[in-house]
Amino acid sequence: MRKFNNIIVTGGAGFIGSNFIRYILDAAGYSGNVINLDKLTYAGNLESLSDIAEKYKDRYFFEKIDICDMNAVKDCIERYDADCVIHFAAESHVDRSIHGPADFIQTNIVGTFNLLEACRQHWQGRENTLFHHVSTDEVFGSLGETGYFYETTPYDPRSPYSASKASSDHIVNAYHHTYGMNITMSNCTNNYGQYQFPEKLIPVMLLNMLDEKPLPVYGDGMNIRDWLFVTDHCSGIWKIVLSGRIGKTYNIGGENEWTNISLVNRMCEITANLTGRDKDYFKKLITYVKDRPGHDRRYAIKCDKIKNELGWKQSVTFDEGLLLTVKWYLSNPEWISHVKSGEYRNWIDRNYSGR
Repeated sequence: MRKFNNIIVTGGAGFIGSNFIRYILDAAGYSGNVINLDKLTYAGNLESLSDIAEKYKDRYFFEKIDICDMNAVKDCIERYDADCVIHFAAESHVDRSIHGPADFIQTNIVGTFNLLEACRQHWQGRENTLFHHVSTDEVFGSLGETGYFYETTPYDPRSPYSASKASSDHIVNAYHHTYGMNITMSNCTNNYGQYQFPEKLIPVMLLNMLDEKPLPVYGDGMNIRDWLFVTDHCSGIWKIVLSGRIGKTYNIGGENEWTNISLVNRMCEITANLTGRDKDYFKKLITYVKDRPGHDRRYAIKCDKIKNELGWKQSVTFDEGLLLTVKWYLSNPEWISHVKSGEYRNWIDRNYSGR
């Protein structure tokens, strides 16, 4: 099992990154230093880690850095003498990539290159180092009614987002084969859970229900996604970082397929039950909207490799995870209010001015 002293988590103020930092410090018992490197774009929210920053103030550090800034990235890796980089930072919303692909090319491709090159230079001659790259099942394209994505599935990205992630995956692999860099990679399915920025399906639907706004569903609502509870994703990544085979990729999935319309209907039922509202009223808010360009029909992932090699498994069923997620949002109205109003940006400015 590998051991690291100074782990840089890129995109650590985002949804999955903040959950990962919380997981390794609180649940996994990591005893080294964690450096949260984040640009703080619209989806980066340090308020999600305010308790962690206080609890681990001697071992948790924040650096406001754009991974597209090579000099700043190199300085950070050298200053903290990082021996592990876990790379979450990415532009990740498909709709945004359709309307503005340039940011995705810069952040997901150029930013990943900057991190790799800075690590390559700093780690020359060192053995106990690791660059773990977090990717998506969207790089594999779209499935029909049957079949699964495996680690060996050929890449077939369909959107600027997935194409930029596919490119970054290949660059990471190239640094392993060309320079001998110690790397691992993971491709995950759709994540859900606490602290997710309200632009993704589950928080959008929940918050629209609470505000009695339409629940927009693309196309016929029959697109299928495999849903993975964010804490389970974090535990899978941590197992790969500690024990995954160098140079290898691992799929992490929920093995839990739902059509979008079935998911929205189930959310209506859970939310109505928890709030004492009428589930039929919520369901009447469902509104079918024009499908987005290049909308993949189905994703489904096989994650036997991480289960068999590393002993990972999901900890909750989808119903359990969805219930936990809805309860969390209902119990954290202040966080939601700050995110929806933009007030969390003021919180960041007050607490991290000049950093």
